[in-house]
Amino acid sequence: MFDMDAVERSAREAKAASYRLQSLSQVVRNEALQEIASALMQGADAIFKANEKDLADAEKAGLAKPMIKRLRYDRKKMEETVESLRSLVAQEDPIGKVVSRTEMDEGLVLERVTCPIGVIGVIFESRPEALVQISALCIKSGNAVILKGGSEAIHTNEALAKVIAKTISEVDERFEGAVQLLSTREEINALLSMDQYVDLIIPRGSNQLVSFIKSHTKIPVLGHSDGICHTYVDEKADLEMAMRVCYDAKVQYPAVCNAMETLLVHESVALAFLPAMADLYNRAGVELRGDEGCRSIVEMKEATEKDWSAEYNDLVLSIKIVSSMEEAIEHINRYGSHHTDAIITSDEKSARHFMDEVDSASVMWNCSTRFADGYRYGLGAEVGISTNKTHARGPVGLEGLTIYKYRLSGSGHVVADYAGGERKFTHRKLL
Repeated sequence: MFDMDAVERSAREAKAASYRLQSLSQVVRNEALQEIASALMQGADAIFKANEKDLADAEKAGLAKPMIKRLRYDRKKMEETVESLRSLVAQEDPIGKVVSRTEMDEGLVLERVTCPIGVIGVIFESRPEALVQISALCIKSGNAVILKGGSEAIHTNEALAKVIAKTISEVDERFEGAVQLLSTREEINALLSMDQYVDLIIPRGSNQLVSFIKSHTKIPVLGHSDGICHTYVDEKADLEMAMRVCYDAKVQYPAVCNAMETLLVHESVALAFLPAMADLYNRAGVELRGDEGCRSIVEMKEATEKDWSAEYNDLVLSIKIVSSMEEAIEHINRYGSHHTDAIITSDEKSARHFMDEVDSASVMWNCSTRFADGYRYGLGAEVGISTNKTHARGPVGLEGLTIYKYRLSGSGHVVADYAGGERKFTHRKLL
């Protein structure tokens, strides 16, 4: 039964915890992460049992196969989670870094210093390992977090959250209330109205989810709606390289937001490239949908206008032949989601032009779109991917979970001396 008071109490506790977290040293925060890794391994059997229940319920409910794949949390996922935690421990402390230092006048020094954002609400779907990644990033960056996972993973999420909350509180009581889990849609709807407690909302999921969150809260929202990623095979591409990269971008793991959904091919290489590429895709079970030019070279389904803006999250790929790089760029900026887009070419000038003109959070040259990931970028995993143009963009790791404050140190300085012209500002850059 929904309890508005309980949600507000959770938000209030998270806010109080966020103030306490600012006094925790990096040593304590890293110890908490190490202990979480150990506790997860020790409690693995109970977590796997909870996940098996979620998987069984999902199959009974007829959940799509890509969603069930995301939902699975097995020994391999557990080992990856633990490795991610240990990698995060090795990351430098994102808090208390002096970004700039300016001498405003002799003895009057201004510093801009990184600090936690405060309380972060994260709404995510399907993938239980995301709960651990998000919690760990928030702990490392000194933020409190309120989590809401998809109902399909409720038992796994509860088991994971219980381990994390218990473990960090045993490391240091100041962690109490720093990681909390909400269970229902009514609870998250209530949280969206509590801008006095929550500083940032990060939705990870469908376009419908992100759009709903943005239209139902005053709290700043960081995230992306769709992951409509492209790879453009240029006229000067190494076609053997192109086949390897394009195969990885679609097939390696299709049920994620950085997988390629549309392949663009320059008309001068289409005849040499598409038959061999299509053969590789067909053997991997990829359903191909192409424009008229593609279908005149290789047998495949017809691509409709809807396909160019579709996020399949599955082994489905739309393909279009373009007459120039400019046409490819125009297509990407029109139909893409400003997430991740790549060019395959041996021409550096063309690559630089593509990366300058494509308006996406990540742009790539001769490599797979699947690299757009916080862990792979060395950010210590990610709390989400943002296509925003404020605060943080692209994979949001530790740095994206910090803001800054100004610290001004003087020795009795007063504004009246400067307003009256007795003293002048030097504004000398020290850092």
